[in-house]
Amino acid sequence: MRTKSEEYRENARNCGELADEAKDLPSKNRYKRMQDAWLALAEEQDWLDGLSPPRK
Repeated sequence: MRTKSEEYRENARNCGELADEAKDLPSKNRYKRMQDAWLALAEEQDWLDGLSPPRK
């Protein structure tokens, strides 16, 4: 079974692929922001699960 942080990282990868395939700059930027948000959620989930120390 996958962890929540693994699911979030998979969502981030998907957004990165969509950004790479985007036909216009606004769409590319939107997908990049979504990718960053999913990665931030994954890091936070790792911390909540006790897998990483809090960031300073």
